[in-house]
Amino acid sequence: MLFFAAALDYLIGDPKGWWHPVQGIGWMIAHFTRLAFSALHTPAALRCAGVVLGSSCIVGSGLGGWLVVAIANHLEPLLGTVVATILLASCFAARSLRDAVSDVLEPLAAGDLVNARLRLSQYVGRDTDRLTISDILRAMFETVTENATDGVLAPLFYALVGAMLPGIGSVPLALAYKASSTLDSMVGYRDAPYTDLGWFSAKTEDALTWVPCRLTVLTIALLSRRPLHVWRLCQRDAPQDPSPNSGWSECAYAAALDVQVGGINWYQGVAKLKPLLGNAVQPITADTLDRALQLTRWSVLLWLTVFASAFQLWRVLG
Repeated sequence: MLFFAAALDYLIGDPKGWWHPVQGIGWMIAHFTRLAFSALHTPAALRCAGVVLGSSCIVGSGLGGWLVVAIANHLEPLLGTVVATILLASCFAARSLRDAVSDVLEPLAAGDLVNARLRLSQYVGRDTDRLTISDILRAMFETVTENATDGVLAPLFYALVGAMLPGIGSVPLALAYKASSTLDSMVGYRDAPYTDLGWFSAKTEDALTWVPCRLTVLTIALLSRRPLHVWRLCQRDAPQDPSPNSGWSECAYAAALDVQVGGINWYQGVAKLKPLLGNAVQPITADTLDRALQLTRWSVLLWLTVFASAFQLWRVLG
């Protein structure tokens, strides 16, 4: 089922116009947020509301996924497998990342810088109206390498953990993590007005991503065939990033591909300096983005293969 889910995401991804579980999660977060801001006006009350929002959304998403699969299994075991596979595939974003890269590179390759900037603005939070070609490529590389962890490999990690837990399964844990990631992207900001309401969601997502992020770094280091080089650069540069996870993920890919990310980004007209990660041995090109996506695909395949082998060995020895 895990292999089928990964294959389904690779081949189809998230078809436009189809309902996605993240839409339901996002709807709940948005409505709770509006209610909290209209009814609560003190930092303490908003922080308590943040705990309620984060915990209920994460636990509720996991329980909802478990219930849907359980009902489908009760009706017909094959239906349960199909439903679980589709729900799992929706938790992975590898195809979405690939499509985003193609969407931005298409006008860029045609020399249409204005359209490339406009399309990029759909995927990044920074100001894009003045970005050069190299800036656009760097922004896409940072997006691809950060989301490789929280959009692909971290959900897969929790799906694998869930597969080892009798009575739970892969779907509930993968959906619970997806809810945490969605919470972080919607309310997990340090700036107002989300400072108090989003603190719990931000901290929870950081904690849940910590282990799969380090496993991602080790995997990329091994796949690069220069594990010590990648690990040393990550130890040197990644701790400078304020995020406990995204800096490590971006730096691992940058080190493996001999490029450098970070620098000045503009957000609503305000310049923010991100730490430099990796060494600028090579420029970031369209080929670099493709190789980063390939590293993510190989990482998924490696994790699935190792898990399947370990599971079969456990069954034989058991």
